[in-house]
Amino acid sequence: MINTYTSYMLISRDLAKSIDRIEAQPMVKRETEYYLANIGKVKSIDEFLADDRLFRYAMKAHGLEDMAYAKAFMKKALEGGISDKDSFANKLTDKRYVEFVRTYNFADLGQDATSYNRANQSTVARYTLWATEAGVEPDNPVLQEHNAYYAANIGKVKSIKEFVENDQLFEYAMKAYGLADKIKDKDLMIEMLEGGIDDPKSPANLNPDDRFKEFVSVFNFVRNGEKTTSEVAAQQPAVDKYMRQTLEEDAGQQNEGVRLALYFARNASKIQGPFDVLADKALATVVRTALGLPDSLASADIDRQAKMFEDRIDFADFQDPEKLEKFMARFTALWEINNPTSTASSSAASLINQSAPLGISIDTLMTLQRIRFGG
Repeated sequence: MINTYTSYMLISRDLAKSIDRIEAQPMVKRETEYYLANIGKVKSIDEFLADDRLFRYAMKAHGLEDMAYAKAFMKKALEGGISDKDSFANKLTDKRYVEFVRTYNFADLGQDATSYNRANQSTVARYTLWATEAGVEPDNPVLQEHNAYYAANIGKVKSIKEFVENDQLFEYAMKAYGLADKIKDKDLMIEMLEGGIDDPKSPANLNPDDRFKEFVSVFNFVRNGEKTTSEVAAQQPAVDKYMRQTLEEDAGQQNEGVRLALYFARNASKIQGPFDVLADKALATVVRTALGLPDSLASADIDRQAKMFEDRIDFADFQDPEKLEKFMARFTALWEINNPTSTASSSAASLINQSAPLGISIDTLMTLQRIRFGG
């Protein structure tokens, strides 16, 4: 059997190809085809829960497969939505529920929850409001004509260049988000759009005028590419989540350490501090293993655990791909020592006591892993 680090790297170095293999599996293909063909027809929470096949697909996509039986619980989460900070989903420690409700947001979007695209429906609603408040085109054929043109054509726009060069669409969007005074300054808007909002130092984030950040968050071509104007969270993004979840589960059937590594790598960018780790059992397992801490620590006082993590980890490192890769190398190496995939690895593990790994370099750990290959 291939060791933990090698298995993890074989999958993570070419995730697209790894996911393609998952997508080609007959059962996965069948379930995905059914999901995409039917999710857009679902118009209420009750309809969603009643279609067990769709619901289970959605739950698995969000890592909640083991809770698919708890429909009353999930109904409560969906009905409460996420707009209210005191809603049921927002009060749950496990943030997977918030992500699930955000994807299937019937509470806020009603029957549009499974077909809603922010750059489309949201912008039409905003433009209508702008027209009404400005006293122009109030509920007349001109307004309807503008709305219809935008709704019919915005989904065809695949880039910032196409967006800005289509004057009718661009001016419509600018008015919708209160930027009518900046319509003629296309160079400024291109700069804002090309900077995106993921970088705290991007032009939109640094500009004190919040209108720019909101506009760029809706037309986020930097993050979403050509799908910006057509992507529906409950459709292809949910399918992508399902594929990644299935990939991790399949890897876990061979080696639980690989599943944990893939899961951690997927969520690392969201980790801001120790409590983000402690709120997630899988993330906490990875961190404890990488730090050489015993599993029994999980039962210790939560503040004590947080302090131990803070003393040993610079959480900003998880935003740096190179530093994250080194952390994953440490985790997989120590996982292999504690959970050997071969007799040779087991022999290597016997050379090291439980407290030693914190003082061992990555190179040494990797050398120990390679013992089984006779390297």
